[in-house]
Amino acid sequence: MYRFIDATQAKAWDRLIGFYGGDRNTAQRQFAERVASEIDARGVLDVLRQGVRDRGVQIDLVYFRPGHTLAMDALAEYNANVLTVARQLHYSTRHPRRSLDMALLVNGLPVATVELKNPNTRQNADHAVAQYRRDRDPNDVFFAKRALVHFAVDPDRAFITTRLRGADTQFLPFNLGSNGPGVSGGAGNPAAAPGSYSVAYLYEQIWQRDNWLEILHRFIHIKAPDKKGAKENPHASPRIFPRYHQWDAVQKMVTHAQEYGAGHNYLIQHSAGSGKSNTIAWLAHRLSTLFDAANKPVFNKIIVITDRVVLDRQLQKTIFQFDHTPGVVKKIDVDSTQLANSLDDSTSKIIISTLQMYPFVLRKIADMGLAGKRYAVVIDEAHSSQGGESAIQLKKALGSNAAPREDDEDDAEYMTRVRGKQPNLSYFAFTATPKSPTLKLFGTFDPDRVNQRTGEQGMYVPFHIYSMRQAIDEGYILDVLANYITYNTKWRLRNAAVDQAESAISNPEVDEAKAKAKLVRYAEQHPKSLEQKARLIVDDFRENITGRLGGRAKAMVVTSSRQHALDLYQAIRAYVTLRGFKDCGALVAFSGQLKDDAGLEFTESQLNGFPESQLPDRFGYTKADDPQATARAQEEYRILVVAEKYQTGFDQPLLCAMYVDKPLTGVAAVQTLSRLNRIHPLKSQDDVHILDFVNEAADIQTAFEDWFETTITEPSDPNLLYTKQREVMDYGLLAASEMEAFIRVLSAASPGRMPDAAERKLHTELHDYLNPAIDRFNALETDDEREGFRGALQDYVRAYSLIAQIVDWGDRDLERLYQYGRILLIRLPGRPSTSVDIGDADLSHFRLEFTGRHNVSLSSVGDRNVRGHAADGGGYREPEVKPLSEVIEELNDRFGLDLSTSDQILVYQQVVGLVEDTSMQQIALMNDEARFGQVADDRLDDIVAENAERNTDFMKLYFDNNEFQKAIKEAARKRAYRIITEPARDEALAKLRSEMRRETGSRAIEQ
Repeated sequence: MYRFIDATQAKAWDRLIGFYGGDRNTAQRQFAERVASEIDARGVLDVLRQGVRDRGVQIDLVYFRPGHTLAMDALAEYNANVLTVARQLHYSTRHPRRSLDMALLVNGLPVATVELKNPNTRQNADHAVAQYRRDRDPNDVFFAKRALVHFAVDPDRAFITTRLRGADTQFLPFNLGSNGPGVSGGAGNPAAAPGSYSVAYLYEQIWQRDNWLEILHRFIHIKAPDKKGAKENPHASPRIFPRYHQWDAVQKMVTHAQEYGAGHNYLIQHSAGSGKSNTIAWLAHRLSTLFDAANKPVFNKIIVITDRVVLDRQLQKTIFQFDHTPGVVKKIDVDSTQLANSLDDSTSKIIISTLQMYPFVLRKIADMGLAGKRYAVVIDEAHSSQGGESAIQLKKALGSNAAPREDDEDDAEYMTRVRGKQPNLSYFAFTATPKSPTLKLFGTFDPDRVNQRTGEQGMYVPFHIYSMRQAIDEGYILDVLANYITYNTKWRLRNAAVDQAESAISNPEVDEAKAKAKLVRYAEQHPKSLEQKARLIVDDFRENITGRLGGRAKAMVVTSSRQHALDLYQAIRAYVTLRGFKDCGALVAFSGQLKDDAGLEFTESQLNGFPESQLPDRFGYTKADDPQATARAQEEYRILVVAEKYQTGFDQPLLCAMYVDKPLTGVAAVQTLSRLNRIHPLKSQDDVHILDFVNEAADIQTAFEDWFETTITEPSDPNLLYTKQREVMDYGLLAASEMEAFIRVLSAASPGRMPDAAERKLHTELHDYLNPAIDRFNALETDDEREGFRGALQDYVRAYSLIAQIVDWGDRDLERLYQYGRILLIRLPGRPSTSVDIGDADLSHFRLEFTGRHNVSLSSVGDRNVRGHAADGGGYREPEVKPLSEVIEELNDRFGLDLSTSDQILVYQQVVGLVEDTSMQQIALMNDEARFGQVADDRLDDIVAENAERNTDFMKLYFDNNEFQKAIKEAARKRAYRIITEPARDEALAKLRSEMRRETGSRAIEQ
């Protein structure tokens, strides 16, 4: 340490010696005590980064590499750092005979330890891990308050930990991957080169002088407390050391940007659970201080686009540990003026915002002359929506090609120029599940990559990969496909209006696909269905999940709609209340408001009893981790019912179970089920449990294949847009002169460019230029022609919004059609109504049937090509129509072929009893169905009791099972009310008796 101080801070050190009476030895001893006390209070990291003040003298203990080297001898102090390796270091006064194989020190301060094992002595890295757990006292000051990270190494594998906890110490892999870094593979390392070791990357890269100092400077950090106001304890708070793939990805992106400058895109395909938030924080900070070979900043600003609040907080807290300058990270959550000012000030280097804010800042940035600066845009959870109009507005705001329109350039040519790649914008896009548009927008074109399916050469690929396969192999995430339980939903429908219908009126022709979808939804969300599912979910959770993770385990229930979520949540709550369970507290999550049949409004916050923003914390709370749980008496929630919410970006390691009551395909299946893959110190692979009511296990496995290793896609056909343009123009509805006039007005009508009155006048003109095309659309002879044109125009607009950002034709006609067409689609009259009336459908049978416990884990699937736009895609298709009775018969054959009379819901006798009761007839004729139902429910109890001798089993089930009783009452009162209020009541009653005779047999009628 003193060698370094003498070489870099001689004047300050001499001054300090003077304060200690001029005796160098005394100064060294007492300064060492001062350094030790500061490390005890602040931790080694902060002491290295901020130095120590002793008696008013600032002494720095390391000099990190400066971002630029403009100053004379800029690297002199950095080169004076003394990095040493101590072999067989005796580290403890309590255990003086114990020693470490290696310790790494920076200017005399220990920062890392290493245990090396040699297979030739029958030991490997596993023995090193055991040695740390068994023989290294975590309370020894060297481990408790000095070294930052510990490596367990043999010639083939490496593992690390940042905290020793005796037998509970958690070591994680620190390997390249079986195929090397940045590409897909499994756990481990590639075979060693001749004369080397597989772990040579440790001393050649990680411990290499410059890289190691940079890791200490810009990577290692203390995880900030989740609770606001909580203080960090440098010795007890979790310490973050980059995983190899994180460090490698940041290094490769930074190196490429430093060499080639702005104007390049980088797609990072890193698995869920791979630490993307930390990778983004490290990347953003490195880019914000990055200088090129000429000592000029590569980027003027770093813009992080995210919708995750947790990333906002994490970025600011993490980067503050690296750079104590206030205001370096600026979160934009107020308005566009705040954003524009942050883009122009000199302090804010990293700006966090959402994509939606950029359209409103366009004019401000143009006025401030910022378009020529260089920007790095870091996108959290990149997806195809980044190809939409908001992304184009961002390019307009920041792109150098979006400079003001030239004198000889018309509006369409200007828009074409803006839409293409911008030489001053670089995109760094992160996602675990890239689709074809995402790969084309942000991926790297590899001319040598071959499509294994077609043999086509030349594909878009990610810049860097940390695959799901490798993450599972290394234990960073769990395999959600290893324990997949499926149930079949068996049911049969009955529809009184069509069972014996002969006329087209009572047995209407319906859109087959829509009728089936509506009938399936009716059956699977019928109260009887929901009650059985709720019972199965709660019973399964209590039997198999609730005791896991020391009683901390939680579950998510995934539904298909907001109404479905509400109904299933209420069914779960009702069953939990009925059984008196105290360990199944439930929450519900959905957006907006819902109204029930009685007109009552429901919102998520009303049902849960607290604001939506509190749900993640409330759901994450566990009494087992709360020392004040008894005094606090806070409710603990174990089950979360969701509808299109918390299925992406929700990181809750305590989730162990998922109950799926929704069709899942493609990327939605991967993102939803991946909520369960997060690791926890108490969580093992056996704790992951999925129960699916809807999907087949094999189909889910197929969905995962596309994103299990490397996802690639083929280039777009350069002429595809011309094909789609011709399909639109062949309808003869669009006129070039009208589109030209529209484009001129559209450019002038941008928000904020003129007074309100003038702006409204221009918007009126826009409508006028669209009206002739709308009139010609309405004049087409058939719905088929109208829907054909609509479909062709939709296909063109969708394709152009993506492809024009990848392939730069400079073709103003294509841009003109896009701008005109996307607004015209909004104005075109809607499609003819295709709503389906399924009549008086009713559920007659229902049963949940266990179909198997499956292990559908993947091993290796290789490259997976995700397809993009096809030349023949989209368009309107005429629905196939069938009689409603045939649709119901097909569904019954599919879902309830093997159901027997033991599964039948016997409501016939009860309905007849209600219909023939004169008092019930009067109530029905004078009241609505809701009021009738209130009286009918009580009367049904009497009717069931009166018919007890006819069906003892039915009566017992009715009075013993509240869920069954509720379903019977709902079905019976609904059917009875419709029969009583029909004009032809006698005919309807006769039909009902006919059904009874057919379904239950003539003997039941005679009794």
